[in-house]
Amino acid sequence: MANFNKVSVGLDARTELHDKLSLTGAEISINNLPAGACVPFVHAHKQNEEIYAILAGKGKAVIDGETVGLSAGDWLRVSPAAKRQFFASEEEAISYVCIQVKEGSLEGYTTDDAVM
Repeated sequence: MANFNKVSVGLDARTELHDKLSLTGAEISINNLPAGACVPFVHAHKQNEEIYAILAGKGKAVIDGETVGLSAGDWLRVSPAAKRQFFASEEEAISYVCIQVKEGSLEGYTTDDAVM
């Protein structure tokens, strides 16, 4: 059995990687919204913070009523309780990765967690 999983992702509206990569500590989704489109619901979470990486395009997030402009290269962290919704700009599509992890669960990182 290999100590890794690999998957290729197309340009679907949303691809969740939890099952595809057998993730055990995070949920990751790849999201593509065409120009003028939005995620069709407002949501929050019970325990999980979300980290968004904007891969391409432009849009906005509305978080607890505050509008946050987004463009390629931006990173955004949203607390679990915050109510959020994402929108592509009217002129341009947006592609982003959403990484969902339990808030406060990180015990070590980078060299703190590495075994040399």
